[in-house]
Amino acid sequence: MRLFLHELTAQQRIFWRSREAAFFTFLLPIIFLVLLGSIYGDSDTIGGVNAGTYLLAGLLGYGIVSTAFAGLAIQLVVRRESGVLKRVRGTPLPPRVYMSAVIGSTLLVIGLEAVIQLLIGKFLIDADLPQSPGTFVFTLLLGTVAFAALGLALTGLVKSAEGSSAIVNAIYLPMVFISGVFWSTESMPAFLRAIADVLPLTYLLELMRHVFLEENALSESLGAIAVVSLWGAVGVVLALRMFRWEPREGMSGT
Repeated sequence: MRLFLHELTAQQRIFWRSREAAFFTFLLPIIFLVLLGSIYGDSDTIGGVNAGTYLLAGLLGYGIVSTAFAGLAIQLVVRRESGVLKRVRGTPLPPRVYMSAVIGSTLLVIGLEAVIQLLIGKFLIDADLPQSPGTFVFTLLLGTVAFAALGLALTGLVKSAEGSSAIVNAIYLPMVFISGVFWSTESMPAFLRAIADVLPLTYLLELMRHVFLEENALSESLGAIAVVSLWGAVGVVLALRMFRWEPREGMSGT
């Protein structure tokens, strides 16, 4: 536990020292919430839901994906290709402790971001708060673990640090727009709705919005929970097979 806490503290320092990471994964969802929330009035709705509440739930999901999927994947590819992960394997620090600390640091960032978003939602854009705090925390944990697993799996497809942002953003940004972070998927063309129906973020957003609207959100969202969990399980399996600690660029045969 002491090793984990020491490494968790180190990971937090690394994150907050990186201005790019702090802006794009932490501040950007908050900025979007303020800007988009200011556009809608108190009586405006999106998909039959109060606009402020709809955007708050959507951008909480966006924050999870931005940090646990995109940010984590890019960060680990850069560390792998710069030799940091290989050097970690050569230290007494167990790899599982290192990776647990990395994911734990990601969860702390998401938790802090969520608190700020809830405060902005309540006091600036007249959004509702979650009906059940416990279910809300569960949703944050489920989303973080599932998308972190998918982010770890994605690192196996990226061969260079230079290409990491392009490949990750090519997957994550379309998913954000198609899944209904900013608007209802019901207003999209049929072919985009068909794509949205298989994306994990669509179901995380469904669960998140039920948390804000339903007292029994878990029982009302068993299907969404199952889909997000299944995607997370797929991510774990792929990550175990594809994640690498050694640099891939310059390896023979690549």
